[in-house]
Amino acid sequence: NPITVVEVEGLRANEYQKLAARTINGGLTKEGMLHHASLGLASEAGEFAGLLQKIYQLHKYDREHALKELGDCCWMIAEACTALNATLEEVMQMNLDKLAARQAIGTIDGSGDGIVR
Repeated sequence: NPITVVEVEGLRANEYQKLAARTINGGLTKEGMLHHASLGLASEAGEFAGLLQKIYQLHKYDREHALKELGDCCWMIAEACTALNATLEEVMQMNLDKLAARQAIGTIDGSGDGIVR
């Protein structure tokens, strides 16, 4: 089924994940989906970074193109979550919890969570 604009008004992360899943290659196993998502995310993040890099070559910044590349990153993350039987909202909450814990111990500046692994 095609995805329509009406379906995505007020879109929540889990709704996005379900809609995006309609376009996942049905022939992939969960492991294949995870590999595709991982490699695809690296590729799409590289495309996003490349847009910023081109500024140093005196190219004009293209905000709309950048947003489309970020959308592609979102799709890859949604595919990875689906492959791992997780929801986007679950992963987002885990990240917010991790950030809150770092903030509580004063390591939000990027020095990590203070846990030796």
